Order: sequence, then C-alpha cells, then structure tokens
Amino acid sequence: MTEQNTGGTPGDELALPGDGTWSDETDWDLVDVDVDGQPVDATPVPVVAIVGRPNVGKSTLVNRILGRREAVVEDIPGVTRDRVSYAASWSGQRFTVVDTGGWEPDAKGLQQAVAAQAELAMRTADAIVLVVDATVGATATDEAVARVLRRSKTPVILAANKIDSERAEAEAAALWSLGLGEPQPVSAAHGRGAGDLLDVILAALPETPREGPAMGGPRRVALVGKPNVGKSSLLNKLAGSERSVVDNVAGTTVDPVDELIELGGKAWQFVDTAGLRRKVRTASGHEYYASLRTRAALDAAEVAILLIDASEPITEQDLRVLSMIIDSGRALVIAFNKWDLVDEDRRYQLDKEIDRELARVPWARRVNISASTGRSVQKLVPALEGALASWDKRVATGRLNNWLKDVIAATPPPLRGGRQPRVMFATQAATRPPTFVLFTTGFLEAGYRRFLERRLREEFNFDGSPVRVNVRVRDKREQRRKR
Repeated sequence: MTEQNTGGTPGDELALPGDGTWSDETDWDLVDVDVDGQPVDATPVPVVAIVGRPNVGKSTLVNRILGRREAVVEDIPGVTRDRVSYAASWSGQRFTVVDTGGWEPDAKGLQQAVAAQAELAMRTADAIVLVVDATVGATATDEAVARVLRRSKTPVILAANKIDSERAEAEAAALWSLGLGEPQPVSAAHGRGAGDLLDVILAALPETPREGPAMGGPRRVALVGKPNVGKSSLLNKLAGSERSVVDNVAGTTVDPVDELIELGGKAWQFVDTAGLRRKVRTASGHEYYASLRTRAALDAAEVAILLIDASEPITEQDLRVLSMIIDSGRALVIAFNKWDLVDEDRRYQLDKEIDRELARVPWARRVNISASTGRSVQKLVPALEGALASWDKRVATGRLNNWLKDVIAATPPPLRGGRQPRVMFATQAATRPPTFVLFTTGFLEAGYRRFLERRLREEFNFDGSPVRVNVRVRDKREQRRKR
C-alpha cells in the first residue's frame, strides 16, 4: 500500500538538506522519524486503563481525554468489546489510554470474553480509572468490580461520571462507599472536571512505566478465510488433535480458537477464526460479532495465513478477506488448500486467476497444501518465518539513501507542472510493516511511488510483508525561508 501525504512540514530538528542535495550523510543513521515525519521518542510511556460496567460512559471519557472522537460511542450498552489503545498527552506528559468493554465479573458468553479483555488491560496498566455512573449510584456490579480493584496493587482512580452541575456533585460523594478513595466528579459528555481528573491520573502514574510484553515469545498466526476453506482442519492437523470443531456446514467456527503449537522447533500461537461470509456492515447476529472478533484476532496477530479453496474459483469473499489483511498491515502467507482435489485443468485455471485476482499482492508467499491429508503443511513454517523476517526488517538510513540516490539518478520522477520534484531525504519510519518516509520538494505520482516500492522489494527482499511508502511534500517557500 502507498500513501501520499501532503500535509505539514518536517521540522528543523531533522536537519534535512534544504536544497535537495545529498548532504549530511553522516547524520543519516541518527535520524528516526514516525510515519508523519516527526522525531520518534522511544521512551516507554505509562498505560491508563479505563474500566467499568457497560454503558457508564467509558468510551466518551476516552474521547474527552484524547480531545477528539476516536472511540466508538452509542447509546446502547456493550458497543466496545475489545481493548483499544490510543496515544494521549496532558500537561506535556505522554501516556497510553486503553478503552475496554463493559466489565462484569460474572459475565457469560460474549460478555465473558469482553470482561477477560478488560481484566487483561488492568493487569498490564500503570493506573486504572474505574468509571461509575454517579446518577445511578453504586450498583451491585460496581461493588463487585470495586472489590476486585481494592485487591489490586495498581493505583485506582474512581471517576464519578455524568456530574453535569455543582448540584449533582452530592451524588458523587455517595460513591465513597466503594472504598476506592475520593470520587472524582466529571462529565465526560460536557468536559466538566476532565482536567482535574487528568491531573489526578498523572499524579498516580509511576515514574517508571511497566515494561511492555516480553519480546521473543511465540509468534502469533491468524488463520483467516471465507467459511469452509479448511481453517479448523488445518489447525487440527498442525496441532495433532481435534482442537477445533470441523463440519461440512460452513460457519461452524464462531469464536476464535487459540492453540500453542510447536513447529520447526519453535512455538507458534495459532488462532482459528470464523469464516467471513459477507461485509461486516451487512452482517447480522452472530455473524456480525464473529466478524468483529476475527478482525480483533487479525489485529493481535503478526502474520496471517489466508486460506483459499484451490478446487474452486477465487471468489469476492476471498478478495474481501485479503483486503482486510492488507489494511491490517500484517505479514501474509497465502495457502491454497484442498490441493489434493486439484487436477491439471484446474491448475491451469488457478494460475490465470492468481495473475488476475491476486495481482495486488505479488509479494505474498504462496504454499499449496491439503489440510485433510497433511500434504505440504510443513512448508508453512519456512513461509511464515520468511514473511515475519521481512515484516521485522529495518534498513539503515545511510544504505537506504545511497540506494535511493542511484535509483533516482537512473529513473528520475516524472515532471509535474513543468517541474521535476526532488527527493531530498528518505528514512524508514517503522517496522511491522516496513514504512518509509520520503521528503520531497513536490508531489510524486502514484505510478512512481509504486515503482519505488517495487524496487525497494527487489533490493531489500521484503517478500511476504506489505511495504508502505509515505511522502512528505515540503513547500518551496518554506525551503527558501530555512536556507
């Protein structure tokens, strides 16, 4: 995927050459910027988890903290189901705020999974904000949640929400009964008391944030595809047991099924997901929730195995799932399953379909397997390892710019408005997926960006991983002013 970004101007602190020449090469490896071209601060930031029972205004409070509408808010309870993290700041201090689904300690079914996500957010947070609807008062659920939090070693701040006036502050005082200290009156919808609450949150945060999840654990693999392509059969074959229910009826799997499997001498965390039958916005009932959980499983994964039924023509559903994977930025392996059912005629047709339908992902690694017989499933391991190596790869800034200088000298950008844009500088802003930022004096045509992406893949071997190329256009008047 490529992206054209024409907004903003990189700051002086990047020490970019203002005249478009290749200078300051000694500084190339010292520059680290994000996808917007801003310097990256690698210092870990503390995490604040927002928890509470359903429909008390957690997502509204998150939006108030962020100062923008990011979290989905509706008047019906239970809209938020997964943990969602957002970068936030207050009084110059950066932190991460985590929005969670409604937490009910005795929840069943879907709500139990939602509660588990909330509990995980609390275990990894540096501070917890319990949101209570002060107009309703402390319910039995609030009291049960408070009992759990009182045992926590993590600082807990009690937010008495929906206090829209001074007269209503007496309702907040009644929440002292929860035993979590002074209730902080706030109106998430109107902003009243939000600043005071943020001051209390910052005061509760430790000087040293908790360490993030340890690296080097099992790599996370999501098995995705339309219904009845053999995802559960493949998981069972890899696990060597009947881990997932398998039936000829499409859509047997509804909830994601996790399994820790040892392959090639390494541990892998596989997740069998529900088959995506139709567009999320047109799905209903359990299909809708299954699609949401499949998206969440994909977001939590590092690499996706897209299973396609090789015995049948590639369908719109297959391409829709492929688009979801591309949008997620995950590494990709395409497994053509049921290869034992493919004859010579079908192979010829499949080759033509791959050239036509999968032209947007020529970089994806492909493996032909049969989950039912076990044919070639062992080939998935090197494909996964190669895709993840590309996904994790970082190119040194000096090497990138030396290579780019030669490429542009041989094939300059096309003229635009009678002028030729210059690429002044380039850096890899991120990995997972590899993301590159080009600082230019003018707009780069989409075709030329695709050309650079293709050459990046050829030179640095990004097989199995998406590569994103962002462009930061620098205004000419700004350049002259900075010379």
